[in-house]
Amino acid sequence: MKQVLLALFFVNICVTSFAQSERYTGAMAKNLQAMAEAKTADAMLDVVNAFERIGNAEKTQWLPYYYAAVAQVWHAFMVNDPKQNDVLGDKATAFLAKAEAIEKNNSEIALVKAMIATVKMMVDPMSRYMQYGTISAENIALSKKLDPNNPRPYMWEAQGLSRTPEQFGGGCANAKPIFEEAVKRFETFKPATALHPNWGRQQNEQALAACK
Repeated sequence: MKQVLLALFFVNICVTSFAQSERYTGAMAKNLQAMAEAKTADAMLDVVNAFERIGNAEKTQWLPYYYAAVAQVWHAFMVNDPKQNDVLGDKATAFLAKAEAIEKNNSEIALVKAMIATVKMMVDPMSRYMQYGTISAENIALSKKLDPNNPRPYMWEAQGLSRTPEQFGGGCANAKPIFEEAVKRFETFKPATALHPNWGRQQNEQALAACK
């Protein structure tokens, strides 16, 4: 009898864990789709809040907080108000800190630090370039080092160069080879799971086409 009860106990644990896993996977997939389809700042903010809720419910998962940070960055760009960038960037940093507390030395997390630095630099590019441009470049380099196959740091580096005046080493002529390097990596990149970062390919292709 004791063995039967013990077996039932473990079956119940397995069923509960599976159900929780299914809920988590379903919620993540739903919000990834919503993030891909968000066309307005308000819609993207809804995505931020949804990922935060998932992260608060799933204490051991870093991806919800990672995506909350990414969506917060996109929200900042959609709002397009430099006066709000410091506050919005700080919110993204707070989400990313929670992700990094769970997942150390991660290429994707390093890249989001570069993205947040760009958000903060856009408050006043002329006066903030040295500080936040350096932070962005350092984290792009770290992202590449942590995962040489990751295409996203190349894409972000190229986008920054494409928007930088030629007299400061930017412009499409300098950005194009790095966009093309990102293309090569997007062609071979394999995310660890369907929920892991796999965004940016279309964005990179559009930016490369604009440079041509």
